[in-house]
Amino acid sequence: MNARLTMLFSSLLLTGSIATGQDAPVVDSPLRYEFRDDHDPNGIGKFYMGREIARVMGHQGIAWLERPEREEEEGLTLLMKLLDLKPGMVVADIGAGSGVISAMIARRIAPNGTVLAVDIQPEMLDALRHKSKLAGIDNIEPVLGTTKSPRLEQGAVDLVVMVDVYHEFDFPFEMLSAISDSLKVGGRVAFVEYRKEDPRVPIKEVHKMSEAQVKREATIPELNLRWKETLKELPRQHVVVFEKLPAPAGPTSPAADE
Repeated sequence: MNARLTMLFSSLLLTGSIATGQDAPVVDSPLRYEFRDDHDPNGIGKFYMGREIARVMGHQGIAWLERPEREEEEGLTLLMKLLDLKPGMVVADIGAGSGVISAMIARRIAPNGTVLAVDIQPEMLDALRHKSKLAGIDNIEPVLGTTKSPRLEQGAVDLVVMVDVYHEFDFPFEMLSAISDSLKVGGRVAFVEYRKEDPRVPIKEVHKMSEAQVKREATIPELNLRWKETLKELPRQHVVVFEKLPAPAGPTSPAADE
């Protein structure tokens, strides 16, 4: 093989453009995530769509989740009303922690409803199991997720709830993609996040999210989600709700039109 042909062959290998009777596969080359040395000390230095991802609160922070003043600060009882829960629903509580939110939901969707309490920390799920048993709640199913997937059955969930956790996901795109897959058509996903727009909210900045940022991240076409409503009645958080759309129709074959 002469030098010119060698260079051409090498170029085709690098670009993936060797003719095979089909178009070469399209590679998603742009990186979704950016890493910066200069970042918020409460973040991990990893950025997604311009937002720094916050550090995950470990199981050592269970006391914070269960603090008695949380009802006053976050309006959890009001949140339950805003979520429009119904008996018999399948609800996934992503980042369930020790189960504060899961327990509240479980009581409202009983007797035939199920809460899928997802967390990536086994210690959190151990605490959740213990507290559920003490409270006599038997319709919570603990699920050990990963940083990229909640590990839920596809098309099985009516509502996904994420209370103050989405901003801590190491892989938000991958998680949202898996969450969307788990929803029934018409199912909802609710982001409950501290309002970044309000400087009076006494939470570290990297642990807040603006409504605009949530919408930006959740309405990527591949996720197949559509904004439904934003509820602003809570003291410090907004509830940004999206619904699952039907899968887009595939291309119609010529034979189907004949």
